[in-house]
Formats: sequence, C-alpha cells, structure tokens
Amino acid sequence: MIRHIALFKFKPGYDWEHPKVAAAEALAVRIGEEVPELLEWRAGRNVTDREVAYDYAIVGLVPDEGALGRYLVHPFHQRSADLWKEISTWVIADLEEPAPRA
Repeated sequence: MIRHIALFKFKPGYDWEHPKVAAAEALAVRIGEEVPELLEWRAGRNVTDREVAYDYAIVGLVPDEGALGRYLVHPFHQRSADLWKEISTWVIADLEEPAPRA
C-alpha cells in the first residue's frame, strides 16, 4: 500500500476568496470519487495559522506503485493538478504503508 500526501501553499494573489481556489478545492474533493485506484481519499483546508503551515492537503491510499502511476495520469487528477499548479506550489510524499489488518 502507498499513502500519497500532497501539501499546497497558495501563490501570491490567491486566497480562499479567489474563484480559481474555489474551483481547485471542488475538484480536489471529488478526486476520490472519480479515480478508481484510490482506496481512501481525504482533502481539506489547513485549520491552523502558523508560518510553516500549508493551505490545503490531500491524502490518498492506493494498493501499489502501479495504481499510484494510474492515479497520477488519470484525466480527472490531471485536470485538478493543472489548476493547483496555477494557484499554488506544493510538496508531496509517497509512503509505503502496511496493508490494514483484517
């Protein structure tokens, strides 16, 4: 299993009131419904106000590297990523995770 994590920080000129930010958030929330490779999906706004904090995060779970690759090239994910690239910078981490116990 692979836990996919991305943290987004708005570029200057973008905030929660900007229409492109609202559109990006709406797409991010739906990725879990649109991309079949995802076993779990969470997306949400940061709730703390600290200098090092990012503005938005997504956390997904896929079964393996093949599924991660398919997620990354999925057209819905690409549509969302293109909008996030326009409005933010981001960092990612992909962590190996043991399968949940039955």
